[in-house]
Formats: sequence, structure tokens, C-alpha cells
Amino acid sequence: MTKDTENCPYGLELILDLHGCDSSRFTRSSLKDFFREICELIDMEPCELHFWDDVGVPLEEQQTDPKTKGTSAVQFILTSTIVVHTLDLMQTVYVNIFSCKAFDTDEAARFTANWFSASDWTSNVVVRR
Repeated sequence: MTKDTENCPYGLELILDLHGCDSSRFTRSSLKDFFREICELIDMEPCELHFWDDVGVPLEEQQTDPKTKGTSAVQFILTSTIVVHTLDLMQTVYVNIFSCKAFDTDEAARFTANWFSASDWTSNVVVRR
């Protein structure tokens, strides 16, 4: 690493904890809409999208613990990932947006909190170098 690139950020990671959310937004269909809209908003190119949840799992094998019942999804973007973990019983969503391409973290945070109708939320930004 040269002296010029030592202090240059590689990218940004926005970390959001959203509470008191509208759990009707936790469906695969709604999450697909969220990923499409957030990618448009922050000018990211979406690639593959993957879900992990109880869809298609027999009722007796589905998650019941409040800390695991929900949907996790990874939207790969050309410059990294957008990851969402929903917790149905806790009405909570955890979101990480990481990209080596610059984006407006404040705008992304506000949009995400509004999308999930969060009554309370916190955000942190990590500068990657």
C-alpha cells in the first residue's frame, strides 16, 4: 500500500438496527421491492438475490425462536452486498449495506427506516480502508 492509498477509504458500510417495524414488509415479495428501490436510490447495480427462510419448510420444522424466525436475504450488487435479516416476532430488521462505490448513507438510512415503518432505529457507518 502506498502512502497515497493508505488514507483513502475503500468503501462504506451502513449498519442499521430497526425496531417496531411493520412485519407485513418481511415477505419475499416486499423484500424484492425493497432491494430494487434501494438499489435505484443509491445507484447500485443489483446482481443475484438469495433468501433464507421457512418458505417450503414443513410447519413442525419451522423456526419458533424470536431470534431466528424471519427472513434473511442477500442482494449482491456489482460493488458488494446489501444484507437484510428480519425477525417476525420481534418486529425488528437488521440491514447492512456495503459498497466500494460511494453512496449517501443518510439517504439510504432514512429510506430503509421509512420502508420498514420503523418506530425506532439506529445507524452506524464504518469507513473501510
